[in-house]
Amino acid sequence: MLTIRLQRVGRKHEPTFRVVLTDSKNGPKSGKYLENLGWYDSRRKNSLDQLDVEQIKHWLSKGAQTSVTIHNFLVSHKVISGKKLNALPRKSPIKKEGEADASAAAPVTPAATEAALAPAAAAVPTTEAAPEAAPVSEAPASPAQA
Repeated sequence: MLTIRLQRVGRKHEPTFRVVLTDSKNGPKSGKYLENLGWYDSRRKNSLDQLDVEQIKHWLSKGAQTSVTIHNFLVSHKVISGKKLNALPRKSPIKKEGEADASAAAPVTPAATEAALAPAAAAVPTTEAAPEAAPVSEAPASPAQA
């Protein structure tokens, strides 16, 4: 499948990107592409001037797919119509090994969070009329040990 995507070129800390038509199986750093459709520099204002919009529309009509970033760029510059797509991964909290099973069974909601915090708040003793602590005695020995 053909894909229109960005290929990073430029120096360290100065990124510029080629907009290329390539096979989706080629890696982004392979340097292999079928056609150069322009370039994009995020540090400049008029980046749309550097793209061959007619060629991009031609390849999209032939069935080429766009990467999420290029799709959002073309939508924001009104080259194609549609909604922007989410390019970032979904945020999920870091789970410990024991918590993974329990959190999968019960989804976290604001009401569930308040309910979980309510018993903890009730268990906190206040400084008013605190009962005196009883002396701690050792537990009675079991009959088997006597």
